[in-house]
Amino acid sequence: MDVLEVVRADRVVAVVRAPSVADPAGLAGVLADAGIRCVEFTFTIPSVLRAIEAAAAAGALVGAGTVTEPAQAKDAIAAGARFVVSPVLVPEIVAPCRDAGVPVVLAALTPTEVLAAARAGSIAVKLFPASLGGPSYVREVRAPLPHLQLLPTGGVSADNAAEFIKAGAVALGVGSSLVDRTLVAAGDFAALTERARRLVDAVQSAR
Repeated sequence: MDVLEVVRADRVVAVVRAPSVADPAGLAGVLADAGIRCVEFTFTIPSVLRAIEAAAAAGALVGAGTVTEPAQAKDAIAAGARFVVSPVLVPEIVAPCRDAGVPVVLAALTPTEVLAAARAGSIAVKLFPASLGGPSYVREVRAPLPHLQLLPTGGVSADNAAEFIKAGAVALGVGSSLVDRTLVAAGDFAALTERARRLVDAVQSAR
């Protein structure tokens, strides 16, 4: 299963950033059932490698987020991460990912950084924080650089998801508005499923 193909199809990557994850495999499962198959567990989670390992063992399309060092990328891949995401532009993490055949997503904000991230090997560029410019900024950046695939992250929710997609985003990285840390820590799958379905409906409305 090609990660980029799944991202293009679902148009959402869930970004899990919580003090604890009650059931990583279960969380990935309910999100996938709702239509969001790519789940990113960030390195801000104290037990992130265990979370990645558990979700990967259950067959989830799981990735590692907030990766800023090559060693983190290697550890995440060894744990079962199928993709690696950084919140910044750090080309140094590309090589270990490429060596392992794992796609990487680098972050950028300015048009110069976006182009640099793409040229460094990022399969899509995480536009972060997307809340600074909103959907209009995505549209402005893509006007002179239409070949670049932007993945806005930061401040994206069901309320503005459709506008980001209409502006030309290939997909969206969605964190707290989808996988709220309290709900994740409690393993409240009913509430998480409701949020996921609302987001998926919003994205599909833009197609």
